[in-house]
Amino acid sequence: MKLAFSPALIRKLVTVFLVFLAVFSGYLLWHIDRTSPWTRDGRVRADWVSVAPDVDGLVSEIDVRDNQVVRQGEILFRIDARRFRIALSAAQATLLARYAAMRESEHDARRYERLRQSGNASAEKAENLRARAMEDKALYQKALADLTRAQLDLNRSVVRAKVNGYITNFHLKPGDFVKRGQGVFALVDSDSYYVDGYFEETKLPSIRIGDRMEIRLMGVSPSLWGRVETISRAISDQERHDLPGTVPRVNPTFSWVRLAQRIPVRITLESVPKGVTLVAGQTATVIDRTPHPSH
Repeated sequence: MKLAFSPALIRKLVTVFLVFLAVFSGYLLWHIDRTSPWTRDGRVRADWVSVAPDVDGLVSEIDVRDNQVVRQGEILFRIDARRFRIALSAAQATLLARYAAMRESEHDARRYERLRQSGNASAEKAENLRARAMEDKALYQKALADLTRAQLDLNRSVVRAKVNGYITNFHLKPGDFVKRGQGVFALVDSDSYYVDGYFEETKLPSIRIGDRMEIRLMGVSPSLWGRVETISRAISDQERHDLPGTVPRVNPTFSWVRLAQRIPVRITLESVPKGVTLVAGQTATVIDRTPHPSH
């Protein structure tokens, strides 16, 4: 005996099934979101060093190019060292002169001290000679410091890499004049790559320090893995502006549609798959793969 279903009954059954499917899918998404927090707002980050010379001068030689890999201590470029060698020679000559003056004044001071003790010289003269000997010794110490500084300037006319990394934004040319402390290009630290995942504040209760995170870079097939290192404890409040010595200035308008704040979560990378090139600024999807009890 065949069961006959009317078109109205079929429509009702389909409607009930679709409603059940929608409710179940919503619950499943909610459960996944609570037990495995994730965000599409992830960024690859890295520390970088602003390469700046410690002396002024003209660039004489360049040993690297843009985007080159360098090791710590490797020469990046050289500054014309001729005037630093001249300054070093002058400092050496001054040091010798100050040393000779110091030895002479010390000898005179000792001689007059012996004469004073035997009654053949005045105490005032002996005291003046001791003061002159101390002054010449101080001048010698200053000349020694000047020599050390001249040697340091000569050494630092050769600019070396402070970290392992990649040269970036490089436009330096021989003949350019560089200034002390003024950055000329950047060196990205290759040992400092990490990921910042910006998670909604509602998902933070499900994230723990040490959680294992899956990181999916956009356009890269193998996933990266890392662990939560820190969770940021402060973000900027755009509704409030504080000026020193005044009361808080609060935005008088309020949006009724409240969006969850995004909190930076720093993730240390465990390993990078072979063939994956990390670039600071890449976007990523970050998923917490450490299960936690539901709240």
